Amino acid sequence: MDFGKYKYLLTKKKKEAKKHQTVILLKEVKFRPNTDEHDFNFKLKNIHRFLDEGNKVKVTIVFRGREMVYRDKGRDILSNIATQIGEKAVREADPKMEGRQMMMILGPAKKIKK
Repeated sequence: MDFGKYKYLLTKKKKEAKKHQTVILLKEVKFRPNTDEHDFNFKLKNIHRFLDEGNKVKVTIVFRGREMVYRDKGRDILSNIATQIGEKAVREADPKMEGRQMMMILGPAKKIKK
């Protein structure tokens, strides 16, 4: 077999495989402990949209200054998000503190094919 033809077929297979792959992005939505209800609902709508597109969502609560006292409020916000999303998402990482940020990662739920 000709080596040039062999290399050509390999590159053609790679291109074909690349066409069928899906790229999953990690989108981030940031909250603060004192985020108002309207802003919360607006960002929740963005989370729904990201999950519908098939992307993962990193929900972050940023604490600044003396807001570190309200860690329980941040945990409540994350649990509220998880309950409102419901079965649309799967928790891939539970809420955890890293420095002045509390974060949780949500992934899209697997769709059942009929």
